[in-house]
Amino acid sequence: MIYDVIIIGSGPAGLTAAIYTTRDKLKTLVIAGTKWGGQLQLTTLIENFPGFPKGIQGPDLMFNMRRQAENFGAEIIDTDFISGDFVKSPFKIIAGDKEYVGRSIIIATGTDTQWLGVPGEKEKIGHGVSACAPCDAPFFKNKKVIVVGGGNAAMEEALILTDFVKQVTIVYRKEALTRVSQLMQEKVENNPKIKVFYSSEIIEVLGKNKVEKVKLRDVKTQKISEMPIDGIFVAIRRVPNSERFKGIEKDEQGYIKVHEFVKTNIQGIFVAGDVHNKNYQQAITAAGFGAMAGLEVKRWLGGRL
Repeated sequence: MIYDVIIIGSGPAGLTAAIYTTRDKLKTLVIAGTKWGGQLQLTTLIENFPGFPKGIQGPDLMFNMRRQAENFGAEIIDTDFISGDFVKSPFKIIAGDKEYVGRSIIIATGTDTQWLGVPGEKEKIGHGVSACAPCDAPFFKNKKVIVVGGGNAAMEEALILTDFVKQVTIVYRKEALTRVSQLMQEKVENNPKIKVFYSSEIIEVLGKNKVEKVKLRDVKTQKISEMPIDGIFVAIRRVPNSERFKGIEKDEQGYIKVHEFVKTNIQGIFVAGDVHNKNYQQAITAAGFGAMAGLEVKRWLGGRL
C-alpha cells in the first residue's frame, strides 16, 4: 500500500495537516508516536487558542483534533518513528517494526526538553527532577520547588505548581524577564508563592536518591551558595526532534530549514510546527503551519496522482 502522505508527529501541526489532507481526499497516515499529542498533552488550561473563550484543557484540544482528523479518514497509529529513506518519492518509513510507503512526507515532530546538563541531574530525573509541572506537580504537594528558565513556558510551569506546592523559586540567568509576555509577568509577580532569583544558575543537583538541595552560582559575582529544595522543573528551552531525518537540511540548532514556506530541501518532503519554527512555538502557529503543509502537499501531488 502506498499512502499519498505520511505525517510524522501528532501535535497541533501534524493533526491539522491531517485534517487538511484527508478533506482533500488524500490517503493519509499519521505516525503519532507512543506518546501522541505533542506538548499540549502536558498542558493544562490553554487560554489563547481561538474559539474557546473560557479556554480549553490541552489534552481535550488534542483529542478533539485527533477525532476530527479520524472523522475525515486519517489513519493514525500510536507507533514511534524509527527511520526513513528520504532520497526520493515514494519514501519509505520505518515505524515500530513495520515499513510504510508514502508519495509525500510531512515532518511535524516538534521539540523536546533541553536538560541542564549539570552533575546530579540525570540520575534524578523522575526522582525530583522533572520537565512537566502538569504531570508531576501533585507529587510535590506542600513542598518547595525550583523552576529553571525565563520564558513563558517557565512562568506557566511556576503558576501550575502554585496550586500544589508551598513555594516556587524561579532561577534565571539573566537580570530581567525579557522573554515573557506582560500578562504572564503580572501573574507571576502577583502570586505570593513565587519568587525569582535573577542572575543565578544551578551548577549541581545534590541528594542521595532524590533531590535534596542545589548548588547555585551568581553569574555576576561567581559566588556559590546552596539551597535546600524538594524538586526542580526544567523549562529553559526546547530541542527540535530532527536528528533522525538524514539528508534534510537543518540549521546549527537542529531546526529543519524551510525553502519557500513549508518545503524542505527534498522534493515531496514538507515540515510543519515547532521542529522548524523556533521563533513562536505556540499551538496556534503550529496548527497554522500544519494547514500550510497540508495545502502544499495537495499542490505538489496534483500532477503526480
